[in-house]
Amino acid sequence: MSDPIKEIGVVGAGFMGSGIAESAARAGMQVHLFEPEREPLNHSLEHIEKSVDRAVERGKLSEAEAGELMNRISFSTDLDAIRGSEIVIEAIVENEEVKRATFARLDETLDGDVILASNTSAIPIAGLAAATQRPGKVLGLHFFSPVPVMRLVEVVVALDTADDTVRRSEEFVVSIGKIPIQTKDRSGFIVNMLLVPYLMAAVRMYAEGFATREAIDEGMRLGCGHPIGPLTLCDFIGLDVLYAVCNSLYEEFKLPEYAPPPLMKRMVVSGHLGRKAGRGFYEYA
Repeated sequence: MSDPIKEIGVVGAGFMGSGIAESAARAGMQVHLFEPEREPLNHSLEHIEKSVDRAVERGKLSEAEAGELMNRISFSTDLDAIRGSEIVIEAIVENEEVKRATFARLDETLDGDVILASNTSAIPIAGLAAATQRPGKVLGLHFFSPVPVMRLVEVVVALDTADDTVRRSEEFVVSIGKIPIQTKDRSGFIVNMLLVPYLMAAVRMYAEGFATREAIDEGMRLGCGHPIGPLTLCDFIGLDVLYAVCNSLYEEFKLPEYAPPPLMKRMVVSGHLGRKAGRGFYEYA
């Protein structure tokens, strides 16, 4: 086992990036969180502070530990701030071209021994690795939402990912209290390849007026023992994220069960993105 990772960078201060930053800081790591604009960083700081405050209220952290945790996270609009990181995790918008441009920029900015990981939920890693001069140091680390709570991380191994990169990344995942599972590099990986057809079947059922949203969700909760119903889960994931995942899966496999129903597109363009927007299949305060 190599020396433990002590310093990481996170690119993207949204819900997922903030959760990854918090989880690593909880494990005692120094975290550099980068966003080109200040406003998302301010939102991220507020989000992490609220999460940490809840942990203190529940007795999971002391006030002193909470203060130390927050001090371990830096928030910067300067990409050079992530220099010194041993691994950098990209958690930006689910758009392949934007991610490729980001990986190219990270490759130019960081030393060649730094591992570059993507938190993508569906985009093939090989295309991101091809945008760099270090394909052996590129892989996927797909966290699940909410990151501080969910323990699973999919470790996505691309064609050129080096064995040492995989081993060191899995050690990092374990060190922050998560459980890594390996998957080959194809769109959707393990979880979304299985989950998306189920969710889209529920959306189609609702769109066709076959059953109410409540009946669909209660049916799967009470009939199959699922903790939440599929439409509630869609809202929790974010319909924009889910729509992008569906398109990526359909582009790769051309199977109808991965195609997003027309209702999904209408909801996304109308801003009905789920819980984060206050409205999706359900309404939220």
